[in-house]
Amino acid sequence: MTHEGPGVKYIDDWPAQSPDLGPIEHLWHHLKLKLSLYDKKAKGIYELWERVEKEWDSFDREVYRRYIDTMPARINAVIDTNGGFTKY
Repeated sequence: MTHEGPGVKYIDDWPAQSPDLGPIEHLWHHLKLKLSLYDKKAKGIYELWERVEKEWDSFDREVYRRYIDTMPARINAVIDTNGGFTKY
């Protein structure tokens, strides 16, 4: 069920957590994978932050595109499963 507001459409029963529909979740996963490839753990928060910035800045546009371009398929998969789990 949806409700109309001033310039906004509200959707009832929206999943509380819906990582299938959040490309940023997949980018975080990609970043974590890159960070896990370091031989040694970061010695502190500053070293960790430097690594995060370095790896984030190294993402190719194709990485972003890949996740954004799959959004229509993700949305359809969620609809097809009535809000259930998907392959994403």
